[in-house]
Parts: sequence; C-alpha cells; structure tokens
Amino acid sequence: MSHATSAIRYAHTNLIGNDWKRLADFYCTVFECVPVSSERDHHGLHIDALTSMPDARVRGRHLRLPGHGENGPTIEIFTYEKNEPALPTSLNRPGFAHLAFEVPDVDAKRAQILALGGHDVGKIVTIEIPDAGRLTLVYMADPEGNIIELQRWH
Repeated sequence: MSHATSAIRYAHTNLIGNDWKRLADFYCTVFECVPVSSERDHHGLHIDALTSMPDARVRGRHLRLPGHGENGPTIEIFTYEKNEPALPTSLNRPGFAHLAFEVPDVDAKRAQILALGGHDVGKIVTIEIPDAGRLTLVYMADPEGNIIELQRWH
C-alpha cells in the first residue's frame, strides 16, 4: 500500500504514555477510537537515529479518531522503554495543550471519564461565541493527566 500523495494531509498526533495499552483502551472506550494497523515495537539503529536517543525502544499503536472515516487521522499512543518523568497537568504550558472531542452529552462523557480514572481540570461552562453559536465545554484529564476538552455545540 502506497502512502505517497501530492497534497498535504494531517496524519496523526503522538501521545506518550507510561502505559500505552491502558491509554489506548481508555480512548477506544470513551471516544470510540479504533485500533488500526499493527502494534508497533520500534527499536534499532534507525530509531536511535530518528530520536537521537541511543538504544531507544518505543511500543504502541495507532487509533483512528472518530468522525473522519476509514482514512481519517489517528492518535498514536506510544510508551518508550525509558520515559521521562511526567510533568504536572497544565493548560497554560507552552506547546500542545489538549485534545478536543465533540460529544453528544458533555455530562455523560464527563462521568464516564471520571469512572475510568480521569479527573476534572476545570468546570463545565457554556459560552456564546459571536458568529459561531453556543458551546458547552469542559477540560478534563485522562488517567495519565493528558488534557482532554469535551465540547458540544448547541
């Protein structure tokens, strides 16, 4: 199967976890992500060169994100054999801040995340956005502290 294309296309976002299987199960259960391709176990000279880390080994899997069809973007959940310590959950740290999912019921999805080991980062709010509409949203964290936005447009 050829992946060559002449157009720019968003492919995936990588999420490093301490337990990639637990995180993958969480995203499949909560957000209906679907595992694609094979589980990955990358190591060797090409991974050392790619990562600039000697003896790097990374395992994980791609999950197709919901709502974009068979060729939609994925979230790549990996664990390095030697992960750095996790930083505290923070919305205002420079860099990528959160993953956002549009859901049919923010309260129900919030309850599910709490039941599966996630936690609240903020409170549920509804805001008016000029020329866009009403938006209900909340920031939460997955079981490893990565920030998730739940949103519903009215």
